[in-house]
This record gives sequence, structure tokens and C-alpha cells, in this order.
Amino acid sequence: MSAARTGIGSDAAVLRVGNCSGFYGDRLSAMREMLDGGPLDVLTGDYLAELTMLILGRDQLKDASLGYARTHVRQLEECLGTALERGVRIVSNAGGLNPAGLAARVREVAAGLGLDVAVAHVEGDDLRPRSAELAAELGLGPAALTVNAYLGGSGIAAALAAGADVVVTGRVADASLVVGPGVAHFGWTPDDLDALAGAVVAGHVLECGTQATGGNFSGFRDLVRAGMDPTRPLGFPLAELHADGSCVVTKHPGTGGAVTVDTVTAQLVYEIQSQRYLHPDVTTRLDTVRLDADGPDRVRVHGVVGEPAPPTLKVCVNELGGWRNSLELVLTGLDVEAKAEWVRAQLTPALTAATVHWSEVRAPALDADTEESASVLLRCTVLDPEAGPVGKGFTGPAVELALASYPGFTMTGPPGSPSPYGVYRPAYVARARVEHVVVHSDGRREVVPDPTAVEPTPVVELSPVVEPVETPAPTQGASRDLDRLDHRVRRVPLGTFVHARSGDKGGDANIGLWVAHDGDPRRDARVAWLLRTITPERVRALVPEAADLEIEVHPLPSLGAVNVVVHGLLGLGVAASTRFDPQAKGLGEWVRSRTVPIQEDLL
Repeated sequence: MSAARTGIGSDAAVLRVGNCSGFYGDRLSAMREMLDGGPLDVLTGDYLAELTMLILGRDQLKDASLGYARTHVRQLEECLGTALERGVRIVSNAGGLNPAGLAARVREVAAGLGLDVAVAHVEGDDLRPRSAELAAELGLGPAALTVNAYLGGSGIAAALAAGADVVVTGRVADASLVVGPGVAHFGWTPDDLDALAGAVVAGHVLECGTQATGGNFSGFRDLVRAGMDPTRPLGFPLAELHADGSCVVTKHPGTGGAVTVDTVTAQLVYEIQSQRYLHPDVTTRLDTVRLDADGPDRVRVHGVVGEPAPPTLKVCVNELGGWRNSLELVLTGLDVEAKAEWVRAQLTPALTAATVHWSEVRAPALDADTEESASVLLRCTVLDPEAGPVGKGFTGPAVELALASYPGFTMTGPPGSPSPYGVYRPAYVARARVEHVVVHSDGRREVVPDPTAVEPTPVVELSPVVEPVETPAPTQGASRDLDRLDHRVRRVPLGTFVHARSGDKGGDANIGLWVAHDGDPRRDARVAWLLRTITPERVRALVPEAADLEIEVHPLPSLGAVNVVVHGLLGLGVAASTRFDPQAKGLGEWVRSRTVPIQEDLL
């Protein structure tokens, strides 16, 4: 370390950083639970995602004074006094598109409670005021609604070092909420790459809240068998951060859920792109992360290696794409494929929307003992630049078929009104084009220097496995040919000993797969099998919808994992996707349910 610790916590050796929000809409009581549950130095809240920025942009179209996560205000109204009394600093990105507005609102709340609270905010990420200047560089058009660069943790660190009790930011990188407090407490400089990288990993584990304590975890049944009460709300995670960047991930005693090597692994492989995690302050080598059990509900994270920060900053661009609508038709009993074909033939000629997408249907089980199990859904989704073709121009022709189509015609609900949708895309801007500013509680504006340890040229990725897109589209038969079954192999679900966590990055789907830490002595052999088995060709066999898409497979042997990126599976992203799972949340579970050949000695 090249600087003395400045300190924002009670313990010089350890900084206890908790999380109380993983998304805009998370459990409101979490802030109170974290403050009352045990000692903390910093409490963070992550409220932003690409879709959230779109939502906040639409809020601002209605009222320019909005653009921030209003639920954060409600939490502070209840908890600000407690945080101040216990010396817990609060750091969140709830400022969204209007951090100055949220900071002002927090001061109003504090005044109403009779509290003297130092509130600072971080800005400079919002590039909309410079849209004309940066239009060519970022490819901006007149439909751009939000344009935000991802900032690092330096502004947060400067605010905390100056004494801020509450720091609100706009679009910082999610892990910056932990990196900033780490810099303020331990005095890290831009040259402390390994420590910064360790803090990025800690921040990535914490950012999605209860996903690190058993939420959305494919091994939930194992946790229940081990004693976890599934009726109790999951506790939110915290990290005991050390000066070298290592940490212990844990939760407050007595809270629900569990922290295990597998729950932490699940979050580590969530929505990443490769073996290198690019953060504004450092490039983190995910292939160096080591995890060790450290007692009940404690996992030690260590060994993380950092490299210089990337030469550009990622920019989240949300553009207004148009309008969308959908309806669901119920098909019951016999001949559902013919019923679907008839209603599609009736409705399609009447539709004028630019995009019309029909879901596929398959016959239900014969002789079903309930009407619901004898039924399937047929979904029609339409998108258009104008509202008319997806409003009455869509719902009117559908309603008119109520007595004139297939037998048993009904819908899951009445057709709704069209809603606007946006299109997310990433862009990149030279770091010098972004001014990172912290506005202190006394109104003083401080421009935060850019990290000096910046990689001048793009880094080369660590041997991702990429096979040609023109690989023939696999079928079930092709999958079996690929497997070359013999008497020593059994075909079983991939999830027999492999966990998964999946999600979205714009139009790309991410699937993290890793071998369970179940105490089986064959784990190393199972990891070797996973690393050689999960190839782009195999992924195309498991996910036939990806047959003509580019697929990358990034091995992470230290985690016993692979990360799969399926480019373009989600189309234009969550807000514009016509898939029934537009964020790919269930994709990993589907992949786990698919059967693969595994040697009997691994089963």
C-alpha cells in the first residue's frame, strides 16, 4: 500500500460493508434489518440496472424533478436517525438520473427529523447535456433517453473522506459502492491493483443483495436439507473487507438464508462477460478468485489479481424504441396445434405492427385431470414505432374473434393498452471525456482525478472458446450423435451435480455453470469433465434457439466453473425482447434440466 489508512470505520483492520438493496423494488425493510442486525461501518444499496435507467428516464419525461429511486427516501425516513447514531455511513446509487435531486430530498428528510446529516452526491456520469458534442462518438440519435457513463469509486471515497454521512450517486459501476468505502478506509491508491480488484469482487458479490445468501440459487433444496428455514426472509449479505482486498462474505447472525461457497460462486458468475471484469478503477482477473469456507455462513474470498483499468468507460444508452403490447390466448384439450394455426391465420392479416411474434405451443398431456393442466398458452407480442398499430389496431381484431374462432376461445385477461419500450445498448467513451465530480455537503465541488494506472491498449482475453457460428443447427438426434453414448456413460440432467445462474447483459444472455461443492471426493474430476464438455457446440445442442448465434465459453477453473455468453439471444434487450423470459433468469435452470452423457464413475 502506498498511502496511509484514512479510516471511516471503528476497526482499522476490517471494514464491514453491508447491502440493503439489489434492485429498485427490493424489500423496503432491509435497511432497518441491516442496521439492527449487527455491527456495520457502511451500508450500501444498489438500485440501478439498464432497465431501471429506462424507467427513471420515463419518470423524468413526466416530471423533471424525479429520476431517482423514491423507495430509498422512504427507507431513510425510517432509518436515518439510527444510522447516524450508530456511525453507519450510507452509500447508494439511488440518485439514478438525478443525484442532486435525491441529495436535496435527503436533506429535507433529515431536517424534518431534526437531524444534522452531511449529505454528498456524485455526478458527472450523465452525458445527456453533452449529447450533441458526443453524438458521433457514442452513436447517439434523437431517440436517446438516457446516456450514462459508469463511474468508479473515487468520488464516493472523496465524499466519505470529507465526512459525508450519506452519499448518493448516479450511474456508478455496481461494485463502486464497495470500492469507494474501501479506498476511503484503507487509503488505496490507483496503483493498489490487487486490493482494488478484491474490493470489486466483494462489491460484485454484494450488489444483488440476497442472491448471495441463497436467493435464486439452484441448490436451494440442499440448503433446506442442511437446516435453512424456507419460510424466513433471506438475510442481506455483508463483507468484512481487509486492507489487501480480501474479504469474508457473511450475514448478520440469526437472519434467514445461508452463505456458502456455492451461493457466493452463484453471484460471482452472474452477468459477467469473460474472465476479466472491467471496472473503471481496475481490471479484475476473475480466474484468480479463490473461495474457502470460513465457518458457518462465512466464505473467505482471496487471491484476486488486478490489472490496470481499461482505457475507456462503458456508457449505458437507452433509446426510445416505440410501443408494445401482448395478449395470451388459452387453448384447451384436443387439437391445440390446429387451434393455434387457425387463430394465427385469422388474426395475422389484420395486424399492421412492424413486429408480430407468436409463441410456440405443444399439446398438453392426454386425459389431464384438471382443466388447467389440459391447457396451453399462445402468446402474441407486437411492437411498432407508433402506438396505434399496437393499441386498438391490435386489440380490436383480437376481441372481435371471441365468438368466431377456435372452440374454447378465451384469454388470460382483457387486452391492455400499449406501453412504450426502450432499447438498451452499450457504448464506450474515452475516459478524458467524462468529468467525475463529487459535490460535498457544504456545496463545494471537487473534480476527482482519473486513475493513473490505466491500460493504454485493450487487454487480450484469456482464451475463450469460440466456435464458428455456421455450426449446423443441432437437433435432439444430433445431440445424441455428438455424445457417442456407450455402456460406461449414462444420460442424466446436467444439474445432477452442476449448478447454474443466468441473466442478461443487453441482448446477450449469460449462463454461469459450476460444479457443486457437495463434499463429493470426485469434485476435481467433475470439474475437469465440465471444463472439457461445455463448448459452444454443446451449448447449441442444449439451447437449440442459439444454433445460429455466436457463443463464447470462458473457463474459470479456480471456481470449478465456466461462463457462457450467448450473443443476441435476447434480441434488443429486456424492454424490447419478445421472449417470455426476456432477462434470461430461467435459462440456467432450463439448461440444468437438459440431459447430457456423463461417465458412470462421476455419478
